[in-house]
Amino acid sequence: MILFPAIDLMDGKAVRLFQGDYEQMTVYAEDPALVARDFVACGADHIHIVDLAGARDGGTPNFDAVCRVKRESGAYCEVGGGVRSLETVERYLAAGLDRVILGTAAVTDEAFLAEAVRRWGDRIAVGADIRDGCVAIRGWRETSALTLDAFCQNMLALGVGDLICTDISKDGAMRGTNVALYEALTRYPLRVVASGGVSSLADVAALKAAGVWGAIIGKAYYTGAIDLAQAVKEAL
Repeated sequence: MILFPAIDLMDGKAVRLFQGDYEQMTVYAEDPALVARDFVACGADHIHIVDLAGARDGGTPNFDAVCRVKRESGAYCEVGGGVRSLETVERYLAAGLDRVILGTAAVTDEAFLAEAVRRWGDRIAVGADIRDGCVAIRGWRETSALTLDAFCQNMLALGVGDLICTDISKDGAMRGTNVALYEALTRYPLRVVASGGVSSLADVAALKAAGVWGAIIGKAYYTGAIDLAQAVKEAL
């Protein structure tokens, strides 16, 4: 299983939200590139980056910070948040990012998603952020009527191969991850990355045993609840 330690960006800083609430934001590092270099020093070679301002408002306000993380870490970097046009995807890929994640646009603009997958294949992933069984959009501020099952079926029909799924109720809560949810997702022919609530080595081991392709570690790294170097070894 691949571990993706996460960097969430706001105003060029590494921050974390509690369950997607922009009013409950903690700044953990003024320089995200330093955080990225520590990830690599701990043995991680994949990094998950989210432009939170982009997710909320659209656009790429943290583009420069994203590029610095990629450039200074040398790791495989995926990025999401506010990616709602082919031009934005192309801009990130041209800047050296390895994979671009479509979230809101995967729900609201399937023609855009289909064209992105046609052009860039597995360099496109989709994000499904789940609240009460349905997919949330626009920085988690709205919940669509689309169930997770319907979403997965739609993604398969469009040729998507990679799904990053976040259980919003677990995100930042440090109460463990929803292993049952991610184990259920493994029945789809998708590479599933679990996100939300991964807060112990036991969570990492459980997700690996469930057959999940990857897992994102966020707040647990920043608070010291997880030793990232140990987590990387646990995931192997």
